[in-house]
Amino acid sequence: MESSIRSLTRDQAQKLLEVARGHRLEALLTVALVTGMRRGELLALRWSDIDMETGSVQVLRTVSRIRGRGYVVTEPKTAKGRRRVMLPGPVVEVLKQHRVRQLEMRLRVGSTWQENDLVFCNMYGRYQHPDHMVEQFQRLLKNAGLPHLRFHDLRHSAATLLLAMGVHPKVVQELLGHSDIGVTMDIYSHVLPSMQKDAMDKWNEMF
Repeated sequence: MESSIRSLTRDQAQKLLEVARGHRLEALLTVALVTGMRRGELLALRWSDIDMETGSVQVLRTVSRIRGRGYVVTEPKTAKGRRRVMLPGPVVEVLKQHRVRQLEMRLRVGSTWQENDLVFCNMYGRYQHPDHMVEQFQRLLKNAGLPHLRFHDLRHSAATLLLAMGVHPKVVQELLGHSDIGVTMDIYSHVLPSMQKDAMDKWNEMF
């Protein structure tokens, strides 16, 4: 499992967000990196799912683009997939700025806007094409001088960075919506040796 996982370091994540500042993907990438939400969950997110006062997001649905059927919205596969995720203050501010820019875009396009309450929509208020979004993401990675990543690797980055910061694996499991903590531990076992070293270093301080 480890060999298939690529994730950004803390410095690389900061570099990506710096390059994305002011870009139409800034808010989406910020939320992806902080929460580990899946691409389909992000593209299905509605403003009604976000509570700016408490700084929380409810993950209630996911969207996929299926050939011949268009955009198909479904509920998360498991009960754990339906979850509430807390957001840090700076991420709430990024979302507020994103909403202002979205309202400005809505005014520009006028009657061609289609209101769907989507947080990360295209310029006409409709679902954002996942492939087009990924192309923009790849360009930002290139501009930041970062290695090629799949969009899903932002989810791995979120989990790896949280675990490296000492966040309890149970909390990471709940954030990611994994059905079982064993899934989280299996996928991110490569992070555990450094966590164990940190734990032993704390013993050193006591002695």
